[in-house]
Amino acid sequence: MALLTGTGLIVKIVLLILIGFSVISWAIIMFKLFQVHRANSESVRFMDFFWKSKRFDAIASQVDRFASSPLTVLFNEGYGELKKVVEGGGVSEGSALSTDLGGVENVSRALRRATNSEITRLEKYLTFLATTGSTSPFIGLFGTVWGIMTAFEGIGRTGSASLAVVAPGIAEALIATAIGLVAAIPAVMAYNHFQHKIRVLIKEMDNFSTEFLNIVQRNIAGK
Repeated sequence: MALLTGTGLIVKIVLLILIGFSVISWAIIMFKLFQVHRANSESVRFMDFFWKSKRFDAIASQVDRFASSPLTVLFNEGYGELKKVVEGGGVSEGSALSTDLGGVENVSRALRRATNSEITRLEKYLTFLATTGSTSPFIGLFGTVWGIMTAFEGIGRTGSASLAVVAPGIAEALIATAIGLVAAIPAVMAYNHFQHKIRVLIKEMDNFSTEFLNIVQRNIAGK
C-alpha cells in the first residue's frame, strides 16, 4: 500500500485502470463459471430426457425444466419450425411432413439460426477477458516506463545516483507492471478455459441438430 500511495499521478491512473480491469474480469469469470456449468449440466439432463421421451410434444411440455441448456433453445426452434410447416400445409394425408415444400430445409435453417444465437450468448463478455489479457501487461508497462522516467528526472534534480535514491522510484514504477500481470494472467486462463467449454457445447449442439434432423427425415421416409 505504501508503494501504491507513493506513486505519481500518471502511475496512479494506470493502476486504477488495471484494478478496474481486474475487478470486471473477475465478475465476468464468476458469471461465466455459473453460466457454462449450468449449460453443461442441464444439457446432459436434457439429452437423457430427450432420448427417453417418445414424442416431441411431450418433450416440449417439459422443456422449461432445462431452461439453461442451449439444446432446449435448438429444440424449441426446430420443433416450432416443424409445427409451422405442418400447420401451414406442408402435410398431406398420411404424411408427417412434405419435403417438396422445403420442410426439412426450413427446420435445418432454424436449427442453424438457434445455434449461432446460442454461440453468441455463450461467448458474450469473453472479448473483455481477451482484451484484458492482451492489453493489461502493456498498460502496466506504460506505467512502469513513466515511473522510471520520473525516477531518473529526480536523479537529475538531486544529482545523486546512489541506490538509496534510485531504488524507491524504480520500485514504485515496477508495481504497475506487477498489477498488469495480476490482471492479465487470470483473464487469459479463464478465457482459454471458457473457450474450451464452449467448443464442447458447440459440438453437442451440432450433434443434437444432426440427430433432430435425422428423426424428422426418418419419420418422413416412413410415411
